[in-house]
Amino acid sequence: MNWIYDLTIVLYALSIIGYFIDFLQNNRKANQFAFWLLSIVWILQSVFFVLRMLKDQRFPILTPSEGLFFYAWILVTFSVVMSRFFRVDFLVFFTNVLGFLLVSIHLFAPTGQASAVLEKQLFSELLIIHITMAFISYGAFSLSFIFSFMYLLQHGMLKRKKWSKRLQRFGSLSYLEKLSFRLNTIGVPLLLLSLILGVVWAFWKLNDFTLLDAKVISSFVVLLVYSTYLYQKVGRGVQGKTLALWNVAAFLVVLINYFLASTFTEFHLWYK
Repeated sequence: MNWIYDLTIVLYALSIIGYFIDFLQNNRKANQFAFWLLSIVWILQSVFFVLRMLKDQRFPILTPSEGLFFYAWILVTFSVVMSRFFRVDFLVFFTNVLGFLLVSIHLFAPTGQASAVLEKQLFSELLIIHITMAFISYGAFSLSFIFSFMYLLQHGMLKRKKWSKRLQRFGSLSYLEKLSFRLNTIGVPLLLLSLILGVVWAFWKLNDFTLLDAKVISSFVVLLVYSTYLYQKVGRGVQGKTLALWNVAAFLVVLINYFLASTFTEFHLWYK
């Protein structure tokens, strides 16, 4: 499986280079070539994921390394699908810069294996659904962040009166804000359901489970921050740059939850 992963990294890098050329030069041929490379990357990632699943005889998302790979796969999947249905040209470029970062971290992250006893305990349908829904919500939040980042970038260009073809390809500010909001309306309920399933499973399966665990607390903080975002938008009518900045800050909380809080958790470290 190593050669598949190595080839994926190379094609992923070439795809991002193609999107970067398009971003700088408005080169449609480079954009199309990069998209087809990205499609191949998605296929190779999917093959790698299936082979890993067949090898380990389980859904490979239990360890931090596996989680990073699954997170990156979700981002590639979302970006490929959304690029076909939404005309936001630079979405795929920005999304896959983040995705490539995750793949690169996965390359050097400890592979870690769950012990046989713990793996047997962890492997249940409820837990798999909990983890999968959490990662899908993170994927939605990631794309929402990309849209808000693009909003702020375009807003700054408009304020400085930097008119160009590149600016036209960003899409309207209202369109970017709408897509960002819709993704968060998907991510929030998914994360809520994921946390409910996770807490229920932990109470039944783990003897030392506590709601005061760092990962649990930070996950509920993420839910609170994004729920506040929805309230700001729907309840108070906040929009524009203020809402975009809030969304960017909310995604930073997601990153803290995923990378930092995981180092202090008592029961999310499922590897040796």
